[in-house]
Amino acid sequence: MKVQQYIYIKNLFFSCRGIKIYVATLVLLFFLFSCGTHKQTKKEPNLVQKEAVSVQDYPYIEKFHEGLRFKAKGEIDNAIKSLNYCLTVRQDDDAVYYALSELYEQKKDFEKSVQNIETAVKLAPDNTWYTQEMAYLFFEQNKFDKALESFEKLIKKEPGNVDWLYAYAECLVRLGKNKEAIKALDKTEEQVGRHPEFAIQKFNLYLRMKQPNKALQEIENARKEFPDEPQLIGTLVDYYFQTHQEAKAISMLEQLTITDPDNGRAHLGLADIYRQQGKKKEYLSELKKGFACDDVAIDAKMKILIDMYDAPSKLPQEAYELVDILVKKYPTDAKAYSIQGDYLLKAEKTTEALNSYKQAVKYDKTKFTIWNQVLLMEYQAGNYSDLYLDSRECLTLFPSIPSVYLLNGVAANQLRKYDDAESTLQAGKEMVVNDKIVESEFYSQLGEAYFGLKKYTEAKTNYEPALTIDPSSTANMNNFAYQLGLAKIDLDRAEELIKTANLISPNQAHFLDTYGWILFQKGEYPKAKEQFEKAYNLNSKDRVITEHMGDIAFKSGQIDKAVEFWQKAKALGSTNKNLDKKIEKKDYYDPIY
Repeated sequence: MKVQQYIYIKNLFFSCRGIKIYVATLVLLFFLFSCGTHKQTKKEPNLVQKEAVSVQDYPYIEKFHEGLRFKAKGEIDNAIKSLNYCLTVRQDDDAVYYALSELYEQKKDFEKSVQNIETAVKLAPDNTWYTQEMAYLFFEQNKFDKALESFEKLIKKEPGNVDWLYAYAECLVRLGKNKEAIKALDKTEEQVGRHPEFAIQKFNLYLRMKQPNKALQEIENARKEFPDEPQLIGTLVDYYFQTHQEAKAISMLEQLTITDPDNGRAHLGLADIYRQQGKKKEYLSELKKGFACDDVAIDAKMKILIDMYDAPSKLPQEAYELVDILVKKYPTDAKAYSIQGDYLLKAEKTTEALNSYKQAVKYDKTKFTIWNQVLLMEYQAGNYSDLYLDSRECLTLFPSIPSVYLLNGVAANQLRKYDDAESTLQAGKEMVVNDKIVESEFYSQLGEAYFGLKKYTEAKTNYEPALTIDPSSTANMNNFAYQLGLAKIDLDRAEELIKTANLISPNQAHFLDTYGWILFQKGEYPKAKEQFEKAYNLNSKDRVITEHMGDIAFKSGQIDKAVEFWQKAKALGSTNKNLDKKIEKKDYYDPIY
């Protein structure tokens, strides 16, 4: 056992000693009341001699009991106040000083705690409990010389007390008295028998004394009795590595992973050695075992995965297995899901990666980098329903980040929640600082919202600044032109915009389709057909382009062909509310979105 364990045992005593004092005091007071005898004590320097307790001392008794009641309820300051009152009446009650020592220790006022326990010991030098408390208190305050004196006194009273013997040896170790410490540990072993921790203590002491042979002999002697004890093997592993005896160290480390299979540090240490030796299979096998152990923190495992992720070589399949182990081991830790998302993204499994990132923000909502990844992936996937909800939640957590407002506005526009989009985008636009591209995006999305609300003047007064701020944005040119075409307004301006976009970015299916749409709205059907066909040849799976092919076929008198294209557009998922009507009536109707 270590001193910390004895301190723990001592603390258990601390937690119940108030009850012991309380009961003992009640018995004592009852005896004094009924018999009226005097408690004889030796007169101490600077201490008032004790007097008999009589009925006239009831206020003292009541205050003492009151202090104990406060102490039992955890009202430390009130307990101290009551007990200090007792000291104004009598200064020679060791039980009061003892109780005050504990209370001050709970308040972390160790100076007063020591003062009170020392006084208690002076008043009752034969009280073993007081001396023990003082010894441990000195030890906790790193006053090892004073703790040593107290433990010496205790050992003289009970030479066979193992707790005190070991604590005494610990004090010697802390004071650098290595030979005396070894003797004390030997004496402890005589009482309880050989123990691995005693051997390790003596091993370290012999090394300090520059006697490595004796140090190793201690470990070997202990291993005769405890051949598979992980602590003893681990001590040898460390020693051999420190003394550059790698072969012996590796051999002992391999033995340690067998005798202590739950020692994750040993597995990871051996894995690193195998990695350096180029033993890939063994390296990955030990990594898996180490990842499954509890004694290695998740951050250490994360670092290994990050290093593997950043390596230039291709990730082995076992790396993904390590990630799976991590998630199973820490099913409610955001870190595990975030690294899983990274790995899945690298494997181009975007849907699974997004699910992992969403699990990460479920368990830790404070990391904006993960939120940002979720929102961007939802935007790229066109999953506007989730983007709308998730960006709204993100705004409650990060209300000062413009990009979140922008993404929420985009999602709202796509879902035709134009009022929501307008209010969110207006708020977010005010937060943009020194970022012209983002500012331009806010204006263009506001333009989209106002087109959706059929507020065409406001729509144009937002789209025009977007183009002024970012005159090279062909996406803005295309979208503005298309909306003008849908509204059947400013068609010349719309044609000018889309011509420019096609000059800057030729052979873009959507730009060609928009050009055809503007020409269609102007009634220039042969020219529109030419552009629609170019767009369709580039992307025959687009629902809007396909529907436009049906529209131009209808205007060209090819009714059956028009219906065929419209049916195909419906199969591709067209959102035009008039499409079914067009198919049923075999007639053209302006689109409604």
